[in-house]
Amino acid sequence: MTKANAISLTRSLAAHAVLLALSAAFALPFIWLVITSLKPPRQIFEFPPRWIPDPIQWSNYREAIQAFPFIDYTINTLFVTLSGTFATVASSALVAYGFAVVRWRWSNLFFLVMLSTIMLPGQVTAIPVFIIFKQLGWIGSYRPLVIPAFFANVFFVFLLMQFFRTIPRDLVDAARIDGCSHLDIFWRIMLRLSKPALAVVMFFSFTGGWNDFMGPLMYLNDDRMYTLSLGLQQFMAQHSAEWHLLMAGSTLMILPIVALFFFLQRTFIEGISLTGLKA
Repeated sequence: MTKANAISLTRSLAAHAVLLALSAAFALPFIWLVITSLKPPRQIFEFPPRWIPDPIQWSNYREAIQAFPFIDYTINTLFVTLSGTFATVASSALVAYGFAVVRWRWSNLFFLVMLSTIMLPGQVTAIPVFIIFKQLGWIGSYRPLVIPAFFANVFFVFLLMQFFRTIPRDLVDAARIDGCSHLDIFWRIMLRLSKPALAVVMFFSFTGGWNDFMGPLMYLNDDRMYTLSLGLQQFMAQHSAEWHLLMAGSTLMILPIVALFFFLQRTFIEGISLTGLKA
């Protein structure tokens, strides 16, 4: 082995060691969550901490599901999340296509105006938006959590717009010569070539909807309509001392996000790495 190869190997090993250490640090809270969810109550606050529960109590998950309407809250969460995800992906992709592909007057100005709204934090607009929904009579329903998603998300529009611009313009021009409308180009060309970017938008939108707490807290006033995040908060208020059940419920809530990430991992990473690159 040459000196250059030895140096390269040493750097590679050092980089992988640092990445493994950082991965372990970020994974530690999740690992501790799962371990705690399997412990008997008396072992949760032991010092030094017990890393392997003895015995392992799988019954904690059954008790957590039975302690509050977990199945009903899961169905509510799936309805809100899937509806919002579909609406966000569809509307954001359509708006991004309009800015990235369609040539029209003042498009840059309107894009800058739209992009400037990112600077407004949600806390600033929460009260005016709540008043609007109250005047519309939507408080106490899922409409405030779903319908706004049909008006696109600025960040996702920007992300998809950058990806659409990497697709060769010649494809669009050829389709226009063949008589395709913009909707045909959007559906048959852009969406089919943008699956990695759409997967990124879908993942972020699904994760945001699944974990959303403030939205259901502000707009839902019937506990039968609660989502999992709001249901877990209510469970914590009623069963504050039963940490093993709270950790079991939290683990069950996180599992769909983890499974979705591993299922879309390759497409997700591809979408992140390709966005913004010129063809």
